[in-house]
Amino acid sequence: MKRILCILLTLILLVGSLAGCGEKKDTDGKISIVTTVFPIYDWVVSLLGDTAENANITMLLDSGVDLHSYQPTVDDLVTISSCDLFIYVGGESDEWVEDALAKASNKDMQVINLVEVLGDNAKEEEAVNGEEHHHGHEEGEEHEHGIDEHVWLSLKNAKLFCRAITDKLAAINSDAKDTYEANYTSYAEKLDTLDASYKAAVDSATVKTLVFGDRFPFRYLVDDYGLDYFAAFSGCSAETEASFETIAFLAGKIDELGLKSILTIEGSDSSIASTVVNATAAKNAQILAVDSMQSSTSEDVKNGVTYLSVMQSNLEVFKNALK
Repeated sequence: MKRILCILLTLILLVGSLAGCGEKKDTDGKISIVTTVFPIYDWVVSLLGDTAENANITMLLDSGVDLHSYQPTVDDLVTISSCDLFIYVGGESDEWVEDALAKASNKDMQVINLVEVLGDNAKEEEAVNGEEHHHGHEEGEEHEHGIDEHVWLSLKNAKLFCRAITDKLAAINSDAKDTYEANYTSYAEKLDTLDASYKAAVDSATVKTLVFGDRFPFRYLVDDYGLDYFAAFSGCSAETEASFETIAFLAGKIDELGLKSILTIEGSDSSIASTVVNATAAKNAQILAVDSMQSSTSEDVKNGVTYLSVMQSNLEVFKNALK
């Protein structure tokens, strides 16, 4: 697939050069910004503020497909090729980006890789008790875990990313630097306030452990606040069926810790969580859903959903789960 994308992009750019010598796609004088996932898109909009009317902002993953299964279309590659600023996550799911950037027609493009911004603070996915092991490995063979790509699910990380985005925006349009800085300061304060609310909720919580009958993309968040967790699958797992051993283990943890809830992520049919609940002694644990923003759509954007609103809603769910 990577080779095919490279060939397609080369052909597209060749046609573009014959038609207009690599002319930029945007001819209206606006800054062209391309983002992959919803959280990045929303940060950009927030940091641009009133100047957003002078920018064309594209969210590539806008139809509900998640980061792990996304492959860019030809139109996506053309849009990236000529943009002024491209921001992406940078994990294994974004391996296609290397070829796209190598063939870009705009050689002055600014680029932000969120994983690179984190540097040594980027975390590898970890296997914890209860998670299904990936198939295809012999007994005793270690499975190499890649970087956990769900870097946006930390308010502390979000502040770092917004700082990096602000700097790049100022590099592209220095005339609006003061506006970007003011918007960053305002947004960072909101992130700090919500971060403090999460910390206060965890500090006052009765329990400090979460059980997920689902994939677990919240590693960065739980590490921020010192929470423990058990889950059916790792965050990037493609598994959909949990073994008897995993079900029994998670049910046992709910019984052992006296937990009143089990969690799932958005879009889940909750079948695994339901099976775990039915395997507990009391069989009455609530099934609660949190939003990892992996499948947010352009329709969500139109309906006023923001990164902060989702993280605030998740806080209320976590408060309930930690009672």
